[in-house]
Order: sequence, then structure tokens, then C-alpha cells
Amino acid sequence: MTDTRIAVLVGSLRADSINRKLAEKLVAEAPDGVVLEIVDGLADLPFFNEDLEADPGEAVTQFRKVIDAADRVLIVTPEYNGTMPAVINNAIDWLSRPYAAGVLKGKILSVVGVAPTPYGAKWSHADAARSAGIGGAIVVEDAIVSQPVHEIDVFTDADAQARFREAVEKLAGFQPAAA
Repeated sequence: MTDTRIAVLVGSLRADSINRKLAEKLVAEAPDGVVLEIVDGLADLPFFNEDLEADPGEAVTQFRKVIDAADRVLIVTPEYNGTMPAVINNAIDWLSRPYAAGVLKGKILSVVGVAPTPYGAKWSHADAARSAGIGGAIVVEDAIVSQPVHEIDVFTDADAQARFREAVEKLAGFQPAAA
């Protein structure tokens, strides 16, 4: 039996981002039979422009290949101004194209992350899940975890760690309903 491969997209480009640290922790502590890999290079993707679709360039082509090869996608993201960061929106735009035939179509996906807001990036996660779903992804709703970081240390709090671990397990084990 082969491992379930999960491509991890981090919504913060900052080197010292708490969401990047969370993604790295999830990679390091992946359950047996699951391999998580952080996909770097989101900052290298040009802003989506339909004029570029026919020849999007090497960064987009490679990005699509990585996502296509993955079994699942996990977005680990904060919240910027009440919604998802532009880098995640742009990634979803590129993955959802060409319309109804992008590599996002049928890809199993979920969203987790933390933010220093009372809702812990809940709006960002909902927007990313909705956008990815419209783009063709199969969103695992019960694997979405939004955690405020002003209340706890997500790296030491056992309950928070259990929620993130369970989200990865649910994403990895999700089986879509038969058509």
C-alpha cells in the first residue's frame, strides 16, 4: 500500500510565520502512511490573468504538476483583513483553470491554520474552502480547523494539537461518496 501524499500550501510568505511553523510541525508529525510536503514557490506565481492561460510559464506549470501528483491538498493559512491571503486566492485561481478541467477538479482538500483574532482565521478558511470547492475541489468540511493564537500556544496545547492531528487524519482518510 502506498502512502497518501498531501501537498501543503502555506498562506503566509513570511519566513517566521506561525502558520509555516504549524505546517512544518504537521509535516514532521505526519501519521503513519501519510506524507505531507510543503509546496514552496507560491510567491513566484504571477497573478492569475486569463491572457496567460495558454502559456502560464514555468512556475505555474511546475506548481500544477506538484498538485496534480498529490492525493490531497491541505491549505495552512492565516487570515488577512477577514479573508484568505492573496497568495492562496491566486494559487486556487491557477489550480482551477482551465475552467472545469484544472488540477483542482476532484482533488480532496481541507484548510487549517491559526490567527491572532477571536475567530482564529475562521473566515479565511471558509473563503478558501468555498473558492476551492467552486474551483472543483472536494472539500472535507469536518477537517477544517481554525484556532485563535491569542488564547493558547498551539504548539504546546494538547487539545489544539489533537485537533490539527485529527484534521490531517480525516483529510488523509477521506473517501468521497460513490457517484
